[in-house]
Amino acid sequence: MLTLVLGGARSGKSRYAQSLCAGHPVVYVATAQVAGDPDMQQRIDRHRRDRPASWTTVEEPTDVASAVLQAQPRAALVMVDCVTVWISNLLWTYRDATTEDQERAVLQAVADLGAVGRARRVIAVSNEVGGGTVPGHPVARRFRDVHGLANQLLAREAGRVVLVVAGLALVLKDDGEPPLST
Repeated sequence: MLTLVLGGARSGKSRYAQSLCAGHPVVYVATAQVAGDPDMQQRIDRHRRDRPASWTTVEEPTDVASAVLQAQPRAALVMVDCVTVWISNLLWTYRDATTEDQERAVLQAVADLGAVGRARRVIAVSNEVGGGTVPGHPVARRFRDVHGLANQLLAREAGRVVLVVAGLALVLKDDGEPPLST
């Protein structure tokens, strides 16, 4: 079953998602890349420190569905953190494509993750990007629009959707599966 954890920047969504993993073996699929960005490196370092040492980490910036599908052990929970960075990576990968082809490629990759979420237990962490002002730059608007469509797709596929605001979790959807944490 796929669980989607949404929230704004610094809302506590990753911490909440990690709490769902208590008592389970976990494979953590990290989507961030460092490309000479000291701030991103600090964020990655913080996330590494926050993860239990017993978790297996797989760094995969673009082919997330395959990484989730192939994660071992098979019985492990797979936590993808984060969908937002993954979408950014995909848009960069397809930066020379038309906007329609970019959207198609990103949404297909997201649909593939949703399908994998039907085959195993996955927690996907994603930013809720639609609550602010309309971005002034066309690239930022495109990112926000594609990301919003991706979140909708994941929410449709998910058995559970949780919005985290100021560290507080609000369940938006629950198809009645037992909770992940023990």
